[in-house]
Amino acid sequence: MQRTIVPFQSIATAGPRREAGGAPARQACATGCGAKDAGEDIAPEVWERVKDHPCYNAEAHHFFARMHVGVAPACNIQCHYCNRKYDCANESRPGVVAERLTPDQAVRKVMAVAAQVPQLSVVGIAGPGDALANPDKTFATCERVAHVLPDVKLCLSTNGLALPDHVSRIVALGISHVTITINAIDPEIGAQIYPWISFAGRRITGVEGATILRDRQLLGLDLLVAAGVLVKVNSVLIPGVNDRHLKAVNAEVKRRGVFLHNVMPLISDPAHGTHYGLTGQRGPTAQELKALQDELAGGASLMRHCQQCRADAVGMLGSDRSAEFAMDLIPEGEAAALAPEDQVKRDVYREVVERERADRRRAAEAADALAAASAEEHRMLVAVCTEGGGRINLHFGEAAQFPVYEVDRSGVRLVGHRRPRTHYCKDGHGDQDALDAITAALDGVAAVLCSKIGNRPRQRLEEAGIKAAEYPGDYIESAVAAFFRSVAASAGTGRLTA
Repeated sequence: MQRTIVPFQSIATAGPRREAGGAPARQACATGCGAKDAGEDIAPEVWERVKDHPCYNAEAHHFFARMHVGVAPACNIQCHYCNRKYDCANESRPGVVAERLTPDQAVRKVMAVAAQVPQLSVVGIAGPGDALANPDKTFATCERVAHVLPDVKLCLSTNGLALPDHVSRIVALGISHVTITINAIDPEIGAQIYPWISFAGRRITGVEGATILRDRQLLGLDLLVAAGVLVKVNSVLIPGVNDRHLKAVNAEVKRRGVFLHNVMPLISDPAHGTHYGLTGQRGPTAQELKALQDELAGGASLMRHCQQCRADAVGMLGSDRSAEFAMDLIPEGEAAALAPEDQVKRDVYREVVERERADRRRAAEAADALAAASAEEHRMLVAVCTEGGGRINLHFGEAAQFPVYEVDRSGVRLVGHRRPRTHYCKDGHGDQDALDAITAALDGVAAVLCSKIGNRPRQRLEEAGIKAAEYPGDYIESAVAAFFRSVAASAGTGRLTA
């Protein structure tokens, strides 16, 4: 297959790279917003709102960056999976920030990032507590960001308890995307996840608290959808607690017009100090998560590219650059607007993306046709190494997370990520412990496609039954389809998954 390489990455990786997210008008798109184009199931005006949002559109996450500003420290509920931490630069999970910001600091930081990261398209508030438990700070930040950087979209994430009280303000400020975390619609199950809520001046526990939270979440969802705000629902998959219940959650939020449903794995580590971590509640395996997502196919459209970002994340999904923009590295004073040359970089970047998107869609269509031409009725999972642009453009040793694609005769599709949260190459040397962790994280995957890989990690992967192949610069779908055909042509080389 001919490989087409364009100079996209010189722009896509601008800046230093770090090593170490009545019946309402239909929001949901049957393609799961991983469509290669606007698709037949999404209105053009909605496509305009999601085409450059890396969380609401799977294609966009190859090209655009988001930024979370940690201005909301307080929370009005307690979750068994949450422990909000500050000054915690080495943890990559929701509810964690290295710095708590004032609205003034947040705007300074946004302008600094926008000047250096032309991919920035979204500014969101996701904690480290709850955005709407801190409404004054949240809305002051959104109002000022909208004034100084009008070409970004505004987002917020909330547990939904206070949401109905603030929908009118959300709409007035032009906050176009809201994420609500809904883990249960059955209060008996909810009571196992939330030990208490703080509502109407009282701390309320058990089923009563879970019922109030559920009712407020669904009311807020209805009000947002009626107002035309795009809503994503996050649900944390907790084995043995809500794993079988999430099908009902998916059906309910679909019925209410949610745009996207993101089922995320529980992160459960005793070192994080959460209730679940300390009591031994396990998170789901990658196979369990995919099985549930596959079962939910046909319900509310699913997000499969989530990175479970920190509350101060900066950059492309899966490549956090927040440490580069610590407040002590940002000059004092606040720009009233971007410098003209910085705005030009942002405008030019979007022009490049539009051309690259058109090229990538053609390549993806050709990849699907190539996969369909296979005589073999096989299905396989293929992991890739990428740093953006929808291409195989990362050395295996530099990858700390691996997007996973499923391929069969029906085509190539993104189905999730494997996150060992470590990478093989460290200080110029290979780390055997990291390689073992990566191999374990890739269990069940047939192959890893990368721009380059050394002999030692290649051999270790192959010992685990995982083929390593180099496709430098290829589009992801093209490389996956080509590998699939090569496996079929060689009578089933590699590990195929039914």
